[in-house]
Amino acid sequence: MHLSTVWTWLFWGWLAGEILLAVFTRTRRGEGKVQDRGTKMILWVVIFISISALDSVQRLAPAEMSSGAWIRAVSLALMIVGITIRVAAILTLGKWFSTNVATHASQTLQRSGLYSVVRHPSYLGMEIIFLAIGLHTRNWACLAVVVILPTLAVLYRIHVEEQALLRAFGASYADYSRTTKRLIPGVY
Repeated sequence: MHLSTVWTWLFWGWLAGEILLAVFTRTRRGEGKVQDRGTKMILWVVIFISISALDSVQRLAPAEMSSGAWIRAVSLALMIVGITIRVAAILTLGKWFSTNVATHASQTLQRSGLYSVVRHPSYLGMEIIFLAIGLHTRNWACLAVVVILPTLAVLYRIHVEEQALLRAFGASYADYSRTTKRLIPGVY
């Protein structure tokens, strides 16, 4: 199978998976303490605009990267890694995963698996996916658009989520925050 075909299947599979997650894993009022503050909508709008703008950005700013096939291979590998990390993080949280920021009275703080490496591995997976999409375009301006804008939305969401988790888990979450980085292992 050709790399571009695999890329296309992975990209559309990831997008379809995100839509299914948004529909089926959202916490409704009464099921938990929803504290989203609009971050789900902000994230979706920013991601949609960023990805939709790529063709236009590429026409307006044809700042090409290397034309080598290796960039496409790297972007494919990053897409696989990003999806794998995101799926593993979601499966680790299980029934407590929600596409909106919410906590539940019986929920416990997850500190195992990828959560022992970073506090927000599902967002780390998303960031790697954004990087993969940007590299796949082989255009510096597209890379900037698809990485920077969604990252700003993700960082705001992380801020809102961490406030909710601190309220839900108190000192236990504060201790976890001191010993585990937010998004990039050993860095941030």
